[in-house]
Amino acid sequence: MVSIIQYTMSFKSLIANCMIQWQYVFGAEMKKNNIDMINGPIAPSIIIFAIPMLLSGLLQIFFNAADTIVVGRFSGHTSMAAIGSTGSITNLMVNLFMGISVGVNVVVARSIGMRDQEGVDKAIHTAISLSVVSGIGLSILGFFLSPFLLESMDTPPDVIEKSILYMRIIFLGQPFNLIYNFSSAVLRSDGDTKRPLYYLTFAGILNVILNLLFVIVLKIDVAGVALATIISQAVSAFLVMRALWKGTENVKFCFSHLTIDGKKMKEILYMGVPAGLQSVLFSISNVLIQSSVNTFGSLAVAGNTAANSIDGFLYTVNNCLVQTNLSFISQNFGAGKKDRILPIMRSSMIITVTASLILGAISLVFGPSILSLYSNESEVISYAMIRVRYVLTVYFIFAFEEMTVSSVRGLGYSIAPMFISVFCICGFRILWIFTYFASHHTLGSLYIAYPLSWCLAALSHVSLLLYIWKKKNPLRAGNDGDPN
Repeated sequence: MVSIIQYTMSFKSLIANCMIQWQYVFGAEMKKNNIDMINGPIAPSIIIFAIPMLLSGLLQIFFNAADTIVVGRFSGHTSMAAIGSTGSITNLMVNLFMGISVGVNVVVARSIGMRDQEGVDKAIHTAISLSVVSGIGLSILGFFLSPFLLESMDTPPDVIEKSILYMRIIFLGQPFNLIYNFSSAVLRSDGDTKRPLYYLTFAGILNVILNLLFVIVLKIDVAGVALATIISQAVSAFLVMRALWKGTENVKFCFSHLTIDGKKMKEILYMGVPAGLQSVLFSISNVLIQSSVNTFGSLAVAGNTAANSIDGFLYTVNNCLVQTNLSFISQNFGAGKKDRILPIMRSSMIITVTASLILGAISLVFGPSILSLYSNESEVISYAMIRVRYVLTVYFIFAFEEMTVSSVRGLGYSIAPMFISVFCICGFRILWIFTYFASHHTLGSLYIAYPLSWCLAALSHVSLLLYIWKKKNPLRAGNDGDPN
């Protein structure tokens, strides 16, 4: 039986353990692309595994940040607001498929842990096929629905035309986006987080160069930054697919094997769809929040866009550690190394919460200076700092909640955490907007919904995890049945 106290093991002890075992990790693991997730020290391996994925995620966020910074500095707050007003809708439509990539991670990692090479091959080619089909479908939907969706959100009249143009171009690049993310999930399942970093580094540099060229030299405003983004996404997708085509001992892609295996698709969707639906419902609540922000005018929208960009960096740090925890638990569970699962959870939790606390403090102290990169308008920065104070400074609550969710999913429980998140986060935020915010129409009263919903969800997910330990005992030998 796990105790909450176990989650709060001293940071000093963790660091001491890392230092003792650091030589092993660097000496043995850093010489190859793949981290051994089922043998050796846990905490150092988690850190080494997470660092390349973290940098990869930050580069992905940098795509969007570069867009925002370039248009904010060289095209003005209306162009920055135009980009920001599309984010919640784009996430709404894309996040279902990003959730499915979680299913890809779990299924491939478990198959590798079980030494089921045929299962690994089927899962890989099914995942790539799903990414292509899904990406094409998203492109079509996004292109034609953009005007309707943006108008329904009360997008300010002075930015809506630019918003539609930007959103349509961005959606044309979704096949590349999904191919990259699904393929990266495959590599991550095999312990390889380095090569996606290398590819995104190159693509990120290319994105910045193209942004500057299209906006400053060619003067094509939001269309330019959108084109720069999808070109960079195409390059990163090509490079990661090339890596899979060359292959490793465990994972290899072959065009002639490209198909959709019914059994593997069911497994992927079983794990991934609940995570995706959860993200979609999150996005619905965020669409309502964005619509509420829109009522304060384009300056407030621009400020929210800038702060949300910083928010994206914090989310990426948290998410990469969550995915690391998921990969480690899934592969060890599949390999029968169940004695390693609790230490993995504990180490991941301490690292993630500590990182979020530090980054939240940095955002508060250095927020105005960081935000000045996005805009030189004092009103925009003032609006942005409201979100920083209410959301970013307490991001550690979200980190704790998400790490608990990933631990539950790594053990094979996908449906229960989805329902908890839907009711505790999405439901609460929607209720809050139509009740408290409706009578207290300020940005502060709107943003406070974030930490309150995180607290409610965290308490519920901890209760679920404790229930699993007490009643289901997933670490008991031979307990590998359907948990849901």
